[in-house]
Amino acid sequence: MELEIVNAKSSKPYGKVTVSSPSTTISDLRVLIHKNLKQTPDANRQSLRLDSRGKSVRDADTLESLSLRNGDKVYIKDLGPQIGWKTVFLAEYAGPLIVYLLFYFRPELIYGQAASKPISLTTHIAAGCYTVHYVKRLLETIFVHRFSHATMPLRNLFKNCSYYWGFTAYVSYHVNHPLYTSPCMCTVFPALIAFIFCELGNFSIHVALRNLRPPGTKVRRIPEPDTNPMTKLFNLVSCPNYTFEIGAWLSFSVMTCCLAAYLFAFAGAFQMTIWALAKHRNYKKEFKDYPRQRRSIFPYVL
Repeated sequence: MELEIVNAKSSKPYGKVTVSSPSTTISDLRVLIHKNLKQTPDANRQSLRLDSRGKSVRDADTLESLSLRNGDKVYIKDLGPQIGWKTVFLAEYAGPLIVYLLFYFRPELIYGQAASKPISLTTHIAAGCYTVHYVKRLLETIFVHRFSHATMPLRNLFKNCSYYWGFTAYVSYHVNHPLYTSPCMCTVFPALIAFIFCELGNFSIHVALRNLRPPGTKVRRIPEPDTNPMTKLFNLVSCPNYTFEIGAWLSFSVMTCCLAAYLFAFAGAFQMTIWALAKHRNYKKEFKDYPRQRRSIFPYVL
């Protein structure tokens, strides 16, 4: 089968490639295109589509499933400079760890002489929670996550780091401030327990998702609970990792009674809800036998 490869923006042809089998996936086709047509973007920068203004086709799609025939055109959009997913995750999670602990361990650099005042137990607990969360995220990035895509646009590095690092500075400035007033410990300790529970739940879901995808593959399966009781939330929602993540940051906000923490929690919840709705739609579209009782992120609600 011979396909004509065309620039989606200018409509200028790059040339033609010969594909040996209709079962060739889009992922393999991207590699083949760059191998045979050197003037095309690197495989990781390519977004392939069947129309110049159409949607990108999925990596797992085959030429046969897309009804591509000999002589058909495939359009390439250049996604621009790329960077590895793991690199972005490490940068966006390492930053908050450094920023928060700078406020915690060296408050005199931020608050001056006022930093000599004693700080509350809640401030110490909050620093521990923040540290545990981002150390967990770094370790998950290195040892747990299996990414379906190798790269993302380079601009995401600056966008993501600005969000995480900026909010961390905002939250840590207030929680570590010499004038910070802790809520009652009868509020702090239950919220701490809830935070720990949600962090364990989030980790459990990440491990379960890792086990769905064999190493070195892009296999997609319906997420199901495993022997860990915390994964039972899969019976109710498609993205329980987001559910637990939101729960953890709401618990942190209640524990610190800090407006900045609440803003961070609600901003994260808003974004994760958008992601969850999109994933839920994709699951239902991809798997005809997807459980109908599941919601996207909040059990029985959304």
